[in-house]
Amino acid sequence: MPPLDIPPLDYSHFDGGLVRMLNRYHTEGVLTGDPEADRYLRDDPNAALLGLLYDQRVRAEYAFTGPLRLRNRLGHLDVKKIAAMEPDELRERFAEKPAVHRFTNVMADYTHAIARMLTETYDGNAANLWNDGADFPEIEKRVLALPGFGKQKAMKLKYVLHYFGHRDFSDD
Repeated sequence: MPPLDIPPLDYSHFDGGLVRMLNRYHTEGVLTGDPEADRYLRDDPNAALLGLLYDQRVRAEYAFTGPLRLRNRLGHLDVKKIAAMEPDELRERFAEKPAVHRFTNVMADYTHAIARMLTETYDGNAANLWNDGADFPEIEKRVLALPGFGKQKAMKLKYVLHYFGHRDFSDD
């Protein structure tokens, strides 16, 4: 899959797994190392948001391929359906090998809570967090209201959205 035709953003103030992914993007044209996962993260804004959620205490590439694993297990990544699931059922699906995340219960609970918030506030679509023309500080506030998102993850959202093609932040 060819890389998106987008201007690069300066991410020199970050380190860690996301930086490794962004560097791979510039040299190889893929972020996760898995073109199918990259395509899915580009196509589904809910997957991009959950990938960033899962980017905690696991390799970033594994975190960002987690939404694809979850979709394959559930047969969908419809947050309205996830919000309606019993939490124990979602935890069981998370724990199937290979696990969606090493902290299966915590991440399953965050996923369930985020699915409920997205359903109630954003019509079940993470894109509604950022596609209304809001500037990044406003988007950051919205994301900080989600379970499992702290200041560091909220700051990284700009790069995730930009490089997965959900919103161009090159003019910021």
